[in-house]
Amino acid sequence: MTETFESIRYTADVVCVRRGAVLLIERGWPPHKGRLALPGGHVDPGETSRAAAARELLEETGVRVDPWDMELIGVYDTPDRDPRGRYVTAAYLVTVPETTTAHAGDDAAAVRWVPLEDARGLAFDHTDIVTTARYRHNSPF
Repeated sequence: MTETFESIRYTADVVCVRRGAVLLIERGWPPHKGRLALPGGHVDPGETSRAAAARELLEETGVRVDPWDMELIGVYDTPDRDPRGRYVTAAYLVTVPETTTAHAGDDAAAVRWVPLEDARGLAFDHTDIVTTARYRHNSPF
């Protein structure tokens, strides 16, 4: 019997909402360069996914949140969700005040607040994550 080993990378993504809109980044790097996506990225050694989600949100958008204000939406682990290989992400939801502003940083070429109903066709499986956040929590945000 031949054993096959697969490297699995661990990431965290954030559905950050304010008054009916979700904060999206325009990806500055491949894969999906130029497409809209949720803020997120790799979980660093010694870091929890919750801490990574808050850190990535800050690094990519300038939005600072307390990690404990975020609610776990779910774990997304479909084998082909990322063209770079096997990525498993923990996705979180956080609601911020309507006065919250954002700016592009780190891997983001741009940021924008997009009405939830228009958050379709996102990179990776991020449309599914936004949809799950919206309906699982039965919230209009």
